Amino acid sequence: MDLSSSTKTSAVGMVYNFSKQHSLVCNWVSELRDTEIQHDRMRFRRNLERIAEVIGYEISKTLQAEEQEVNTPLGTSKTKLIKEQPVLATILRAGLPMHNGLLNYFDRADNAFLSAYRKHHSDGSFEISMEYMSCPELDGRVVIVSDPMLATGSSLVKSIQFLKREGDIKSLHIVCAIACTVGIEYVRRAEPQANIWCGDIDDELTAKGYIVPGLGDAGDLAFGPKMQG
Repeated sequence: MDLSSSTKTSAVGMVYNFSKQHSLVCNWVSELRDTEIQHDRMRFRRNLERIAEVIGYEISKTLQAEEQEVNTPLGTSKTKLIKEQPVLATILRAGLPMHNGLLNYFDRADNAFLSAYRKHHSDGSFEISMEYMSCPELDGRVVIVSDPMLATGSSLVKSIQFLKREGDIKSLHIVCAIACTVGIEYVRRAEPQANIWCGDIDDELTAKGYIVPGLGDAGDLAFGPKMQG
């Protein structure tokens, strides 16, 4: 990916916006947003998955590699292979399609799963509730966290904080289909060294924390509506 399509921050990390360069990612993001197409849940999930696959390929270029010899029927070939597999983490339930897309490419990766959701109050405010986490050893590991929508950034930052309690993460990548500038800034303040990879970036956030124009509720569109407690 051409770094001219990324945004450099004051810290080490980068923000990559795939919509800055025309590619199939733009087509898939457009279909995610389109109300005429959204009713097809399988297509919606697959588009999230494909966006994550492309981003996973780009992330693979940043990982450390080592030269190894591979024996073929006619001789020996030298090739560069990824030195160590990353840990793929996602936030249930909306993150599952993108997680699966990353797992299609990093097929030998370890995996982590977190449950983080907005617990709404009668006054319209909300807090992020964490109820579940399962993860492997994280010390010295590259961690890739996927979540389709980076809105306020609150649930993502809290999830990352929970992961960091379990080990000293070497480097962090965040993968999302659509992000909001407000959420990106919030994440950058909390995790300045993280790289953020986005299918597209929107500038507006509603008072209830939804991205505009966004695409709606990614979890509901992928898996069906949920009961509201």
